[in-house]
Order: sequence, then C-alpha cells, then structure tokens
Amino acid sequence: MTATGSLVRERAAAARAAARTLARASTAVKNAALERIAALLEERAAAILEANARDLAYAEAQGLDAAFVDRLTLTPERIRQMAADVRNVASLPDPVGEMFDVRTLPNGLLIGRRRVPLGVIAAIYEARPNVTIDIASLCLKSGNACVLRGGKEAVNSNRALGEVVQAALESAGLPPSAVEVITDPDRAHIDELLQANDLIDMVVPRGGKGLIDYVRAHATMPVVAHGDAVVHIYVDEFADLEMALRVTENAKTQRYSVCNAVDTLLVHAGIAPRFLPALARQWAGRVTLIADDRALAILGPFVSEGLALERATEETWRTEHLALRCGVRIVDTLEEAIAHIERYGSHHTDAILTEHYGRAMQFVEEVDSAAVFVNASTRFTDGAQFGLGAEIGISTDKVHARGPMALRELTSYKWTIFGNGQVRT
Repeated sequence: MTATGSLVRERAAAARAAARTLARASTAVKNAALERIAALLEERAAAILEANARDLAYAEAQGLDAAFVDRLTLTPERIRQMAADVRNVASLPDPVGEMFDVRTLPNGLLIGRRRVPLGVIAAIYEARPNVTIDIASLCLKSGNACVLRGGKEAVNSNRALGEVVQAALESAGLPPSAVEVITDPDRAHIDELLQANDLIDMVVPRGGKGLIDYVRAHATMPVVAHGDAVVHIYVDEFADLEMALRVTENAKTQRYSVCNAVDTLLVHAGIAPRFLPALARQWAGRVTLIADDRALAILGPFVSEGLALERATEETWRTEHLALRCGVRIVDTLEEAIAHIERYGSHHTDAILTEHYGRAMQFVEEVDSAAVFVNASTRFTDGAQFGLGAEIGISTDKVHARGPMALRELTSYKWTIFGNGQVRT
C-alpha cells in the first residue's frame, strides 16, 4: 500500500471507529460540541482569517477568477455567519432515533421505522472553506462521522477550521476523529477515498462538472452530487413589473458567485417591451446581458447608456456564469419557457414571476427541478434559508435526498418490530 493510501485509509478507519460512538451520543452532548464549535470560530477568528489570507494570496498568484476568489474568501462577517449557522443546527430537532410510519399489524406486531445515521460521509469539494464547517456540523448533529477533502486552494483555511472542530469534539467528550479533514493536496487521495467503500457509506462531491463526473465514474460507494446549476427565472406576461425587477436584481447581484444565482432570464414577449428596457437601465454598467436576436433588438439602444450587451450562442443557455453575466431570451408562451428549462437546465433551481395562479401552478407541476419558486428570488435555495440550519450540498439527484441536504437527508432508517411471542404460520 502506498503512503497516500495508508494516510487516507488510516483517517477513514478512525472516522469509522468514531462513528459508532457518535451514533450513540445524546442530543445534549452533540449540541454541546456544536455550541463549542461556534464559540471557537469566534474566538479564533483572527487565526482563521490569517490562514485564509495565505490561501487568497495563493489564489491570486495562480490567477484564479474573481468568482472563485469570492467563494474562497472569509471575512469577519462570514465567520460570524458560520458560527450562527452552527448554532442554528444545534437548535434543530435531532433526527436520530425518531420513529415514523408506526402501525400495528393484524397479528399484533407493532412495526415502524427508526431513523439512524448513515455512518461515515465523505465530501470532496472546492473553494468554499465554510463548507468544512457546514458539513461537519450537520454530520455531527445527525450522528455521522465524516472525512472531508477540500481543494488545494483552501488548504490553510480548511486546516484551521478542522482544528476548531476537533477541539470542540474533544471538549464535549466525543472522539476528534469523528471529523477528519484531509489537507494534503495530493490528488491521489481522491482515488483512494473513492475506493474505500468498506469504510465510507456515501460520498458527496461539490464542484464543477469535471469533479462530479470523475467521482461518479470512480466511486465504489453511493454518490449524491452537488453539481452545476444553470438557474432560470421566467418572467411571465402577467408578472408585476416592479416585483420582477426587484427579484431579478437580487437573484443576480446579491451574490453572483454561488450556485443559486440566476443564469438565464426567459421573458414573455408580452412583457418584454416593458421589462427589458427597465432591466437595461437597472443593470447598465453592472451586469452583462447575453441576448437572443429578439432581446437584442430591444436592448440594443441601451448600449449608449452603458449597458454591456452580447449576442447569445447555443452555449449561453448551458452556462452557469458565476459572474455578473446573464442570458436573456424572449419566449412566446409558458410552454416554450418550460421546454427551454427542460432542455438546458440542470434540475437545480428555477422560478416563475407571475400574478396568474394557473400559470404559476403549471410551472410548479411541469418544471422538474429540486427547488421551484413562485414570485421569489432563487437565492433562497440554501439549507440555512430553508430553515435546515445548513446544507451538505444541494442534490439534483432523484434519490432520498433532493435539494438542500441537511439532517434528515443524512439519515437512513431501520425497521423496528415489537411483538409478544408471535410466530409466522
């Protein structure tokens, strides 16, 4: 076995052993560890920011793009939000041990399902160091151990955050190895991790299509993916114009470098002559619009007012921009908008803006995405925003977990049956 393999299997085996202890831990003990994580994030904020600064210097030296650097960046406010999210997880009901679907059979057996941890979760992710804390806190509360492998660009940040988590676990009387953070950037670790199906129960890749495809092709354990997100907003002819401008502004510019920011606006021909000029004035000098021919005809005159405008290509509609860029296409019907989303979308998040109830419900029923919004910003697709505390990722798969994956999505169940001497005849 190589040195790389020894390291990964040693860490995964330690996490496996810790998982048995964690699965039996009381809610009070798990919450104590979570509260300690939050406190240490605040106490060690300066050291965490110093570690993050080293990662940012590396990213800038490598010429990484602005969206990537933004996702990598920690600030005092982002650390405070991380601590708040951990405390939110602590405040949520503990799913472990919950009984559901309980019933009594005709033969008198009392049967139900009891929620249990999955065991050991591996996560492979890029850029965002806050993911380290999100995944660790959710796994801890749901009784799972985890093995975390972040990207090489966030090595120093992830190491500092991993030390926070392990110190908190130890202070609560839990094994520190319940959260193993692999900071060695050797890519061979990924291959070794994906082969360790005897130690790891599920792997969650978070990143670009290349990472997702690689993990799907090589993993020997179940995969639940957080992949690309091409996000749409359909502006219906019955949309309230002021609301539509407010929602699209938030969905694109509130934080453009994340997966739930809008990528394509589909605008009904009936509202386009009013909506697009107003949008052009709103985004002039800030957001580049990549428009089809019909939208170009309306938006063209606003170039003189500072609007950045480009002609769309087929690739435009498949692109997750992660930048202040947005595709614009005019459609003639709701059905055409839905067909566009089905063809080019990623089944992540899509929204309709309309005052017409029937059209809203048709969109909700026919758009096959993990999260479908009516008259609200797509930026709400987030575990914390959904009241789940945090998320391990946003699943676009159609398995037990879809959309933001939080506490319940990190559990399975065992059938539990109580009898008084019944035998099968």
